[in-house]
Amino acid sequence: MYEKIPEFEDLAPDDVVYLNTLRLVECSMFAAVTGLVYFLSNSLSIENYFGCFFSLPIVISSMRWGVAAGRKTMVATAMLLLVLSGPVKALVYVLTHGILGFTMGSLWRLGANWGLSIFLCTMARTAGAMGYILTSSFLIRENILALITINIHASLTFIFTATGINIIPSMNVIYAIFGTLLLLNSGFFVFLLHLLYSVFLTRLGMKASLRLPGWLEKAL
Repeated sequence: MYEKIPEFEDLAPDDVVYLNTLRLVECSMFAAVTGLVYFLSNSLSIENYFGCFFSLPIVISSMRWGVAAGRKTMVATAMLLLVLSGPVKALVYVLTHGILGFTMGSLWRLGANWGLSIFLCTMARTAGAMGYILTSSFLIRENILALITINIHASLTFIFTATGINIIPSMNVIYAIFGTLLLLNSGFFVFLLHLLYSVFLTRLGMKASLRLPGWLEKAL
């Protein structure tokens, strides 16, 4: 009677060692590809064309292997960028793409509905954008947030003066307008990412793992 050789038993597709190895390989390859594409897109100044895809590997890792795998993919990508481009690029990646991808992947893995996912991802995107502004301000020794709000204040004052309205908006109003615009921008971006990633993951055969709204599920 044929007997399995002990040293080859771990190669079974449903074995723990095999699955752990596969998870490690996938997360490493996702991190390597993301880091390389991000590095090249920055070097060639074409980051805007690929920006919507930098969070996708983290989402796929979280969906396939769990929240911890998504976190490891984000950290591994940041460490690779730290070696290739230095700490600034690594930090920018984490703030603008890593936090958003990890938040979205974690929520989708836990089966959160789209309303909660879009809201929390919008908050994560907004926090990352503010972190990016503060980081840039520190690096160039200039208060970028103050420049933005001052320009908004000057523009509104000019518009009100040109239309004959004798109102000078306070800085609290300017901050409220800036925060609202930032939230709206982040919300629209996150909503588009939800649509794009849903279509992409569905084409990869992961539709059963997604919790899609009824209208989108019928469309797909």
